[in-house]
Amino acid sequence: MNVTLTANESRLLKKTIAQAYNRINQELYATGVVSQRINFLYDRVIIFAQHKRVPAFTALSKNFKELTAYADAALISEFKAKLKQEIEELTGHSVVSVLKDYDTVTEHACCVVIFDKENSPIVDPENR
Repeated sequence: MNVTLTANESRLLKKTIAQAYNRINQELYATGVVSQRINFLYDRVIIFAQHKRVPAFTALSKNFKELTAYADAALISEFKAKLKQEIEELTGHSVVSVLKDYDTVTEHACCVVIFDKENSPIVDPENR
């Protein structure tokens, strides 16, 4: 069952998720994010972020585009698994799925964390 988050609880949850996202990014890419914006929508957390591209990937992408595409996909898959585990541990709520995409040209990323509807820390405003 969900409970409505207070403004302070909402800010704390966003801060906790932002810190986890940035920590995992630093772990996998050796760099933090440039900026993040986190929004809640029903049982979902939507994270918009600006990243710095790994310089080695930028260099390799000129002559080895397929290789860097595979490496990007593998790292994103690892990132999603780590973020799912971290958010479940931090919030105590089950995550159904983590979706993520990254645009290597603009260095923008979007990540969606979907909680189990029955156990989401976020309330659907239509079903209060």
